[in-house]
Amino acid sequence: MNTPPTLWEYRLRPEDSGQKYLAILTHKFHFSAKLLQRLKQGERVWVNGKFTYLTARGKEGDRLSVQLFSNEEANIQGEDLPLDILFEDEYLLAVNKPVGQVVHPNRRYPANTLGNAVIGHWERRGEKRLFRPIHRIDRNTSGVVVIAKNQFAHQQLAWQLERGHIHKRYLGFVAGVVLENEGVIDDPIGFAPNSFIKRQIQADGMSARTLFRVLHRYPEVTFLEFTLETGRTHQIRVHCEGFGHPLIGDDLYGGSRVLLDRHALHSSMYAFLHPSTGLPIVIRAPFPEDLRSLVIRLKK
Repeated sequence: MNTPPTLWEYRLRPEDSGQKYLAILTHKFHFSAKLLQRLKQGERVWVNGKFTYLTARGKEGDRLSVQLFSNEEANIQGEDLPLDILFEDEYLLAVNKPVGQVVHPNRRYPANTLGNAVIGHWERRGEKRLFRPIHRIDRNTSGVVVIAKNQFAHQQLAWQLERGHIHKRYLGFVAGVVLENEGVIDDPIGFAPNSFIKRQIQADGMSARTLFRVLHRYPEVTFLEFTLETGRTHQIRVHCEGFGHPLIGDDLYGGSRVLLDRHALHSSMYAFLHPSTGLPIVIRAPFPEDLRSLVIRLKK
């Protein structure tokens, strides 16, 4: 069974009159050159129901339609696995990833990943799609992961991500009492010596900026909200270690596993503009059970 095509449409406004359709799609809606080339070759761009060349010029009231590529052979094996869906439409799928699940298959984790679960979910509905996560979170980080359902949606959200238009928030528990109510950690991050996994703060690393806010203080633990302005690998974990308050359970970065056997970090919110409508959309993931249990223990 083939995946039903997704049709993106836009009615030209007065300021679009005289503009080439190529310019409108490129500058106003940020279609990539690669995607436009595919659409051109497939004769997938129409005006008022008829095929058009991208170099043609439009006028107010024209109905510009683009048939997006949706029917694509999956790039990984689908599996029948549990999937906690937070949101889904023609363009996007947002899920609440559980603790211990890898986002994308790799040599160490070739199966039982989020990617296998997502592809299996689509296959059961007769849909053929590629697995295109907009971002990844660590295996032992729970929470929101957003997946694009076609090349256009992926390219649109990647464009927003590169320009800092996507807002990501995390919740975490760190060791010790953080005295400041809020603050900014602005330290570059690079690879630790002789490691392909561990990162560290280093002067010649990639810029990394994390905002934090105290939500609650316990006698020996602080509950924090983190907002990322950049998206470096292990960014929150490295920054927490760097300012002397490692995440609970994060033994890779100086944390103790006495209270929790994984790092206490949850991807709680992902906010962006919808790739088709341009309207704001906010995805939230509920607190996982192990962190709820941690709160009960800390209160006692």
